[in-house]
Amino acid sequence: MTNTRKLWLILTLVMLSSFGVLGLIGREIYVTAPPVPARVVSEDGTVLYTGADVDTGRQAWQSAGGMQLGSIWGHGAYLAP
Repeated sequence: MTNTRKLWLILTLVMLSSFGVLGLIGREIYVTAPPVPARVVSEDGTVLYTGADVDTGRQAWQSAGGMQLGSIWGHGAYLAP
């Protein structure tokens, strides 16, 4: 086996392994995502908010750039509306 061919084989194995690990981590993130409740009710039975309200809030947060804020420090929820 030539030296160049061996390097290509190593590169291919590293790339396949890397994407395999990336796929496993992505699946784990998808599976362990927090649930969104259908509705949240107070003790007296009043509906405080619904799952649709949560989705609307998520869309507002993402449209204001909340996903780009605080990715390192974890404080994007404080900065975006």
